[in-house]
Amino acid sequence: MIFMHDIDYIYMNPTQLRAFHLVARERGFTRAAAAAHVSQPTLSAQVGALEASYRLQLFERRGRRIELTPIGQNLYDITSRMFALEDEARALLAGTKALTRGHLRVSADSAYHAIPILAALKQRHHGLTFSLRIGSSAAVLQELLDYQADVGVMAKLTSDPRLYSAQFKQDRLIVFVPAGHGWARRRRVAMPDLAGQDLVLRERGSITREVFEASLAASAVRPGAIIEVQTREAVREAVAAGFGIGVVFRSEFGNDRRFVPLDVEGGQLGVAEYVACLQERRDLALVRAFLDAATAATDAASSESSSGRRVEGSTRRTSSTARRSPR
Repeated sequence: MIFMHDIDYIYMNPTQLRAFHLVARERGFTRAAAAAHVSQPTLSAQVGALEASYRLQLFERRGRRIELTPIGQNLYDITSRMFALEDEARALLAGTKALTRGHLRVSADSAYHAIPILAALKQRHHGLTFSLRIGSSAAVLQELLDYQADVGVMAKLTSDPRLYSAQFKQDRLIVFVPAGHGWARRRRVAMPDLAGQDLVLRERGSITREVFEASLAASAVRPGAIIEVQTREAVREAVAAGFGIGVVFRSEFGNDRRFVPLDVEGGQLGVAEYVACLQERRDLALVRAFLDAATAATDAASSESSSGRRVEGSTRRTSSTARRSPR
């Protein structure tokens, strides 16, 4: 004899899951409602219904701020993968249709490298929207693996087989000092010059610090105090306040007249910049468009660099001829 028992089954409403995912992704009901183009009460009601169905709490509500509970974080990890697969299915069925709309989530270790790619992409596809989060290279990698970012831009090559990466730019670390510093009239310093000097560096996990400390160790140079700060802006302000010598990528230095940039001789300070994504998401239309824009930027930079070298060589030859010619 076979006995049939009732199964306590709760229907999982996709709309409620989507509402939860948006609120978790945007870290707030107001921003999520704006992103979904629905009213905040509607979104709150959907999330509330989901919590009531399972008799649990997905968010800690603290005034206007919300935070995911442990079960909420676990659910967000699942919905991130789930809706990423939905995006892939939509891209597959769309086939070769023109890329006229969509939202791309970008995580980068520097806005200086990511923004030009996004600008080129926006110029090609006017209907696209973007979100950009800035963090360390380690944070970029983690957001890709957690499905919290579609593409990453970072100065760190990864061997993780789950990720695809391609180099698109070369950069180099330099140091900088206040305009009134004793080195301000110099154009470069040698690595041994940094011995005993106080340095202002980013936090551990940043590629800036990783590469610079490795170069110091390889040159057997021991600096003075290391002042650790969390952002590039904080590095600048700490250097301006006299805490020490700053370290930054050349492309990020900008035109702040308070400081003087100095090349460093004798160190392995060249760093490649990469674009990356999950291998499984590489063929998504939005992701592929971003990778293509990065490739185009690489080709344009290479062409410009080659042209500059030709002009420079021509200038040197002209100057040499002028010196040999009588007046």
